[in-house]
Amino acid sequence: MNLWQAIVLGIIEGITEFLPVSSTGHMIIASSWMGIDAQDFTKLFEVVIQLGAILSVVVLYWRKFFDRGRLAFYKKIILGTVPALIIGYLLANEIDQLLDSPLTVGIMLLLGGVIFIWVDQWFKAPEVLDEEKMTVWQAIRIGFWQCLAMIPGVSRSAAAIIGGLQQKLSRELAAEFSFFLAVPTMAAATGYKLLQAFRHQPQLITEKHYLLLLLVGCCVAFLVAMLAIRSFIRYLQHHGFRAFGYYRILVGILVLVLVWKGILK
Repeated sequence: MNLWQAIVLGIIEGITEFLPVSSTGHMIIASSWMGIDAQDFTKLFEVVIQLGAILSVVVLYWRKFFDRGRLAFYKKIILGTVPALIIGYLLANEIDQLLDSPLTVGIMLLLGGVIFIWVDQWFKAPEVLDEEKMTVWQAIRIGFWQCLAMIPGVSRSAAAIIGGLQQKLSRELAAEFSFFLAVPTMAAATGYKLLQAFRHQPQLITEKHYLLLLLVGCCVAFLVAMLAIRSFIRYLQHHGFRAFGYYRILVGILVLVLVWKGILK
């Protein structure tokens, strides 16, 4: 991986992390297209730069994260993250194998797109409009929905948003809570990935070249994600999820064609 490839992947991560289109899926497609998908560093990079993107959530919603009187908020976030931590740890090897599969990404993008075309009609009458009105059990159930994103192409935000809608949250609140869940979830995933690399391939995080690429990728993802989050929330306030459904279907079909043609391995 070179510097420009790191910047491109950082931009892709920043744009797609919080949209229901699968950031991991897009990075797998891009890295495969650039011919760097088989590199061990690329797999590490694609996880670590998500930390840069989720830090944008902490900055944009800093009042929620640093208000000492919001213990109930922390409780919901922590308990909502537990399912992903447990299942992610138990299925770590299986998840890593799926990360090598553009075919899986294409199928999941396509299926998820069909769901998002109709999701606005399925959940028309939200009952929870404020995060403070959410219960802990609703947060935990959304956390289980989030686990579906361990399949590349599903999208962590898509799974959490659908889970939120199923729990009667409004579109805006479901999207925001998916952002909040991303912080501990992706922080834990990044920490675990870095620890594994430090134990088995320390050169991937200690060599200057690799360290520079990680820092650049995180910074680019952070800056782009700041813009993407604001734009996404504004869009949801006036529109629904249908456009994301069409986009997923188009990209999913494109990926499947490229796999069939042998362009994506």
